[in-house]
Amino acid sequence: MAGTGAQTDGGTDASILDVAERLVQTRGFNGFSYADIAQELSVTKASLHYHYPGKADLGRALIDRYAERFADSLAAIGAAEPSPSRALDAYANLYADVFAAHRMCLCGMLAAEYETLPDPMQEAIRGFFDVNEAWLAEVLTRGRRDGSLAFAGSSRETARGIVAGLEGAMLVGRATDGPAGFRAAARRLVRRLAGVQTG
Repeated sequence: MAGTGAQTDGGTDASILDVAERLVQTRGFNGFSYADIAQELSVTKASLHYHYPGKADLGRALIDRYAERFADSLAAIGAAEPSPSRALDAYANLYADVFAAHRMCLCGMLAAEYETLPDPMQEAIRGFFDVNEAWLAEVLTRGRRDGSLAFAGSSRETARGIVAGLEGAMLVGRATDGPAGFRAAARRLVRRLAGVQTG
């Protein structure tokens, strides 16, 4: 799954990224230090700096890896779901799967701290959301063309609304009903914004 992490190749780099990803998704980027990672992996901070000289380097590597996995998931949805409405449901499920693991979207968490992050990380975060919006816009355009979706405004505007709605729902869900109600709520949100036709 794109968002949960825990995909290691047995190497130190992957282990560092796995721990750091979980910490970002649960605490935020400014909520942990190299000392936290070092303690969890039973290594020295010097060893971490060997792999990632600064926290900004680690952050950029985290976003790049997360974005690559998410893009792979989008490609898999595109290959498996020719129906635009089912593709949108599958997209909502990506977020629901992350939330079910008691984590937040990595880039959503980072976006909340955007102004405190270095430029390379900000650029990578924008790139993540651009890719998601472009993919959604293509699905929405297909749905409008075949009559299965009906929404006001442009495909890109609606795509941005979907991403913003899901990211916001994760934040609110974290403080309210948690994973139990998020999956159904996410699906309803996407279907409403996309104007999924049921007739």
